[in-house]
Amino acid sequence: MAISRSEEMAKLVSQIAQLGVIRFRSWSRGYQTLAQIVPKQYDETGVGEKLVNMRRIQTRSYSMTVHARNNQKDRTTAVSIEDQNKAVSQFAGKNPVGVRNHKIGENVSRKDKISFLVDTLVNLKDSKEAIYSALDAWVAWEQNFPIASLKRVLAILENDQQWHRIVQVIKWMLSKGQGNTMGTYGQLIRALDMDHRVQEAHEVWVKKIGCDLHSVSWQLCNRMISIYYRNNMMENVVKLFKGLEDFDRLPPDKSIVQKVANAYEILGLLEERDRVLEKYKSLFSVTGRPKKPRILSKKKKR
Repeated sequence: MAISRSEEMAKLVSQIAQLGVIRFRSWSRGYQTLAQIVPKQYDETGVGEKLVNMRRIQTRSYSMTVHARNNQKDRTTAVSIEDQNKAVSQFAGKNPVGVRNHKIGENVSRKDKISFLVDTLVNLKDSKEAIYSALDAWVAWEQNFPIASLKRVLAILENDQQWHRIVQVIKWMLSKGQGNTMGTYGQLIRALDMDHRVQEAHEVWVKKIGCDLHSVSWQLCNRMISIYYRNNMMENVVKLFKGLEDFDRLPPDKSIVQKVANAYEILGLLEERDRVLEKYKSLFSVTGRPKKPRILSKKKKR
């Protein structure tokens, strides 16, 4: 009876050992050992210890295999990326990845661009469409609107007395929503006056400047008074000066007062002429504004 039990027990241990080997081979990443599968009390023949040793060997082999596969995968990935970069570089030709494309006119200096535009504007025929098309093409490759360069262009045109071109350039700027300042409108008014378009200058003044007389500079007001006076528009001279007086603005120069007094006289308003001359007589008694004495600071010697 004892012998049969011993044989059955050995047979059972052998089956358990085989079962453990099957589980061991079927698990790819398990960390369970056969010592847990084979109970210690049944491991009389040392089968469990052998299987544990087999488990350790195969686990070490598995880790080495995984490590080798990872290294091979990294090398493959690096080679693949390098091949992709070479392919992109060959496809791009002279412009590989990372090299920025240069826009047309990017390497041209600002001075040359300004000179080119001035020459183009001067040599073009007198056509609004032609001028506007040239200006549109000139700013087409600019990232930001080149307001500073255009101001330089306007200064060159003004020096050459190209008043008609100045009017066209400024109107084009304003149509683009740029240069909407008192200085730009003052330059436009002067160009219109010099181009013998006084009525247009008057319209610009009324629509854009004349409605804000409390903050318009006296320089600009003096320019408009002079335009009215020179073109025999005495009613406008008187009206503009009265609007300035309503805001208690004192004229800085006697020449302004003299033009207004002459306008009243031409219109036959002698009382108003006398009133203006009496009110601002201090400007006629003083030859000029007194200059502040310059104080020189003396350095103390140590």
